[in-house]
Amino acid sequence: MKIAVLKEQADGERRVSATPETVKKFIALGATLAVETGAGEAASIADTAYADAGASVGDRAATLAGAEIVLGVQGPDPATLDGVAPGVWIVASLNPFAERARVKAYAAAGYEALAMEFMPRITRAQSMDILSSQSNLSGYKAVLDAAAEYDRAFPMMMTAAGTISAAKAFVMGVGVAGLQAIATARRLGAQVSATDVRAATREQIQSLGAKPIFVENVAGIEGEGSGGYAGEMSPEYQAAQAELVSGHIAKQDIVITTALIPGRPAPRLISAAQVANMKPGSVIVDLAVEQGGNVEGSVAGEVVVVNGVKIVGHRNVPSRLAADASALFSRNLYNFLNAFWDKEAGRPVLDAEIGDAIRLTQGGKIVNPRLLT
Repeated sequence: MKIAVLKEQADGERRVSATPETVKKFIALGATLAVETGAGEAASIADTAYADAGASVGDRAATLAGAEIVLGVQGPDPATLDGVAPGVWIVASLNPFAERARVKAYAAAGYEALAMEFMPRITRAQSMDILSSQSNLSGYKAVLDAAAEYDRAFPMMMTAAGTISAAKAFVMGVGVAGLQAIATARRLGAQVSATDVRAATREQIQSLGAKPIFVENVAGIEGEGSGGYAGEMSPEYQAAQAELVSGHIAKQDIVITTALIPGRPAPRLISAAQVANMKPGSVIVDLAVEQGGNVEGSVAGEVVVVNGVKIVGHRNVPSRLAADASALFSRNLYNFLNAFWDKEAGRPVLDAEIGDAIRLTQGGKIVNPRLLT
């Protein structure tokens, strides 16, 4: 079967959905690979590298002609898929909740759209989980972005001219991105603390050498969500957390927020009043800025300064580490298709547990229960 690898067209998207490494692996399964000219250029992968790996390289029309699976990082615009036959799989991060019109267009065209971000968080799907692989890089990059904007050093330095105190960094939200942010900030020498609505993360925070900051003895905490994600907080917890956080972040030099709830706007963790209480020169990095932001006053795609505090709101943070992000993303896609590859059929055949979880459209209809409620 033919697998097409497209050049991303979204603004600022530098990643690519296949690398020469995964091209070779797909070919070893018996697939034919076609890569659109320039697909890997922004991720420092030349067209010749794909050709050397065994793929054909050509324009979009040639790449899509006869393809049975189309790979992407972000979901391709249906208008750019001329000639793609009904039944073809579109495998990418499809942002289903925000891009309902695009999902409807996939259904109308008869495509089978598979949203990789809907991958269930179960043991056998860990190697296919694009959210984890990309969030890991986001957490790392968030700390580097903070360091770049912070006009002081992170580690304590003892010099002949005197001692420089270590920066104080606070991570809000201890998922994959938050854990990597903690580890990276620690490696740079900061004094790190962290918080989360999930009590189970306390030990994870401590295992990385950071100080856990938690609301204690408050009834009605609803932090333990399904599928490994944080849920929504009760009003009582929100009030108690706001009071605790206000006092804590006023003493911090760096704050990194990572809290997201799938399919909903990002929860507001830091108010404008709390930002105003921070020291001038402090830096906040809002990794949830594209879903409404954890920080009041953050702006997607901008670094804004409020009362001397920098609020960093970079878009598409994994894409800012395009080479590594592409390597991990493409392995996620390969691991997914390889896990279901049927040698006799010469193509992947999905099971119900994972197939039903990630399939958005089939047979001209939207079929995913999460989009039908």
